[in-house]
Amino acid sequence: MSGSYMSSEYAKQLGAKLRAIRTQQGLSLHGVEEKSQGRWKAVVVGSYERGDRAVTVQRLAELADFYGVPVQELLPGTTPGGAAEPPPKLVLDLERLAHVPAEKAGPLQRYAATIQSQRGDYNGKVLSIRQDDLRTLAVIYDQSPSVLTEQLISWGVLDADARRAVSHAEEA
Repeated sequence: MSGSYMSSEYAKQLGAKLRAIRTQQGLSLHGVEEKSQGRWKAVVVGSYERGDRAVTVQRLAELADFYGVPVQELLPGTTPGGAAEPPPKLVLDLERLAHVPAEKAGPLQRYAATIQSQRGDYNGKVLSIRQDDLRTLAVIYDQSPSVLTEQLISWGVLDADARRAVSHAEEA
């Protein structure tokens, strides 16, 4: 099958992502088939994961939907040269956040608490959030993501590295 639109390297990276997400969810290939009531055949998903079979964007979107993850989670990094650099993580410093006056940080504190309860992650001195969390927060604060980021950096809640992540978020 030459001339496939997906390079085999890309298909392999994609497959590795698919496998990682499936195993994170504690599903075997057979489990995927059962949970999807036969819509996703174990042998098909297996061949996607090995990179033997190219997966169409449409199928990928449906698979992301089945796993309950945004489709970007399934895509290998698209940086040229194949050195996929993960987008910078946004890490909130919860200890610093606790010292910001509530009238400023209230919405953020509540949002962080919600994420922690969803993840069952209470040990947290820090909390990593995704870029779409930042977008949501920007809406809550009625600011652009970059303005909000500057504010959080000035409170000491985000480190300056977050600026890189936000430029990613605003391009996306």
